[in-house]
This record gives sequence, C-alpha cells and structure tokens, in this order.
Amino acid sequence: MNRVSFIRDRFAEFYEENASNIEAPSSISQREFGFFTFKENVVIRHKGFVTVEALREFIKQIVPSHAYYSAAYYETPEESMEKKGWLGADLYFDIDADHIPTECGKIHDAWLCQNCGFEGKGVTPKECPICGGKRFKEQKWPCEVCLESAKYEAIKLIDFLLEDFGFSPDEIKVSFSGHRGYHVQVENEVIRELDSTARKEIVDYVTGVGLEPAYHGLRGSSYGSKVILGPNLDEKGWRGRIARGTHEFLLSATREDLEDLGLKKKVIDEILSRKDEILRSWEKRGPWSLIKGVGIKTWEKIVKKAIESQSARIDTVVTTDIHRLIRLPNTLHGKTGWLKVSFPFEDIEKFDPLSSAVAFKKGEATIYVREAPIFRLGEETFGPYKDEKVELPMAAAMFLLCKGTAEVVD
Repeated sequence: MNRVSFIRDRFAEFYEENASNIEAPSSISQREFGFFTFKENVVIRHKGFVTVEALREFIKQIVPSHAYYSAAYYETPEESMEKKGWLGADLYFDIDADHIPTECGKIHDAWLCQNCGFEGKGVTPKECPICGGKRFKEQKWPCEVCLESAKYEAIKLIDFLLEDFGFSPDEIKVSFSGHRGYHVQVENEVIRELDSTARKEIVDYVTGVGLEPAYHGLRGSSYGSKVILGPNLDEKGWRGRIARGTHEFLLSATREDLEDLGLKKKVIDEILSRKDEILRSWEKRGPWSLIKGVGIKTWEKIVKKAIESQSARIDTVVTTDIHRLIRLPNTLHGKTGWLKVSFPFEDIEKFDPLSSAVAFKKGEATIYVREAPIFRLGEETFGPYKDEKVELPMAAAMFLLCKGTAEVVD
C-alpha cells in the first residue's frame, strides 16, 4: 500500500470513531467550509451546513486531509465569493513557529532547491546560492523548542487582548493548530464588523509597529536635557510593556547583547558594572537618568529592543484577511496526523501539544524512514532515523508518514 492510501485509511478509521467530537463553529449556517482531499489538486470550497451532524457525516464521507471553516459570516455561504454577502468576521490570530527565529531550526529544518537539487539546513534562502533558483521544497519539524516559542508568543498576545483591548475571557478561544503553533480567536459583536484596515491597526498595536518611545514615556525632562524620564513597570498599555521589556533586557544583557545595539564600550562597561544598582532602581522610578553617558539616543536603542521582546509575533496576513478559512477543531492535520485542540486559555502554560494532540493511540506500523530528527510524542522519544526500517507505535509512524519522510513497508 502506498503512503497516501495508508494515511487516508487511518484518517477514515479515526473519523468513523471520533467524528462526534468535531466542534461546530457558532452560527454554523452562516459559515463557509472548505476541505483538502487526498486526491491530488482536489479541493472542496463553498460548502455550507445547517447542523453539526451534517458536517460530521460529510467529513466521514469524504475523509479530508484538512478541514476548515470561515472566520467570516455570510448570508449565503455556498455562493461564489462575490455573491456570498459578507456579514462580518471573527478576529483571528495565527502564531506559527515559522515566524519565530529559533536556534533549533538550524538543526531540524531543511530545504531543497527544486531547480538544481542543492540542499541546506535552517531558514530557506530567498534564492539558491548555487543556481539562483527561487523554488524550494521545505521540510519543517515541530520540536519542543519551536512549540514552546509559539506558546510564549500566544501568551503575550492573550495578555494584549485581555489587558489592552479589554476583551472578556469568554470571548477568547485558544487552540493548538495541529502542527507548529497556536490559534487565538475573538468572537465579539463589535469587532465582527471591522474591515481589513481596522484589523491592520490591531495588528500594528500587538506587533509594536511604528511605536515612538517619546509618546510612551521616554523623554528628556524640562528641568534639563541630562534628566531623562521613562515609564514605570506598573503602567498600563505599551508604557508598562516598554518598562518591563527594558527591565528584562537589562537583567540578562551580556556584553555581546549591548554591542549588538551599537553602544560604545564606555557605556557598555557602565551598564554592566552597575547592573545591580540599575535593577534596584526599578523599585522607584527606574534607571532612566541613573547611568552616566547613557542619553536619550542610547535609551531609544534599548527601548527598541524592549519593544521587540514585548510584541507578539503573529502571521499578520491572517488577521487582516476577513475571508480567512480556519482549521476546524478536533479535526486532523494532514501534515502531522495530529489534532487541532481547543482548550481554556488559562490552561495554555501547562498544555502539552505532544501529548494532548496525539490522535492515533492504537496499533503499530512498519515504515521505512529516509531521515528524521529526534522527536517526542507523549512520554516516548523516537529517532533520529536515517535510511532504516522501523516498527513504531501508530502515532509516531503516522507523524513521519504525514511529514512525507517515510514510506509504508508491506
């Protein structure tokens, strides 16, 4: 049996037993649904359902590799885009490890130039260093470091939504995507009506785009240019975030970190030698006028670093797209065989996707693995593998098969 047929059969078995767990979105009759199938280039779009039972039966019937619903609400979801009648859309955020630079990516992510066959590790280049080609085949792995980085960004985003925008907890839905990140969705009557331009303003706020430190508390005092004022740790909005980001940066900054900001050696020596005094100063008004030789321009460089650390790394295109399709909760992700799992946002810190999102918990399979790094599922660790035949629990086998790095052994 070939790889794709094997995966589809396992997906079919899963949905036959677990379709009742698939969650319907609110106002299901106003949503568009879309499905990727296991047949090459066959995508089903513009589907509508009145009941969750009809949706579940359809999924059992077609066995999709990916199942989606629209963030938008439509008058007639099954019509073509120009005839649907847009009524509004939920506010939706996608946090993906692809948008977060991590050192582990240099180890487990790989790319292949489809023009000349040259291979490399880490971030895919804009063009092949050998032939200049721009078409690549990518292999990205979800490891624990990647997933923790994505979780951290999701936590920061949730804090923005609660503290800065004032959304209530019951308006915020959080999910693990089933691959390398998290989804955060806001269902709110007022926010539903926002167009793409308004959503871009929200994106700019949570990502810190265009922030001027002078408008958030960092400025020279009217008492003299050498007296600098700055925000406090307990202030609301970006003022407090800037202060906390600056505090965290100075707490852990090494000489190399300060050199990267372009600071002069004397200033770096001053900051490092007085680090304890700087940190104690936050108990009062902060270190803004404390360090000799550190003027407003230097603080602006440090604050820029603080803004980077405090902003939420999101896929900005997803949030501004008012017609976006969203992966359906408790359906399988065709690139991993894992589930998209929703949970209360209060549980995000303790949520373990490598346990909670595992779908295939019965049986074993013998597969031939071309190459795979070490990875964990549940309490077990697997790999690394290189050109070898292995018998694995179904969850691990399905993961490698869905990633396209293994084949079924008859």
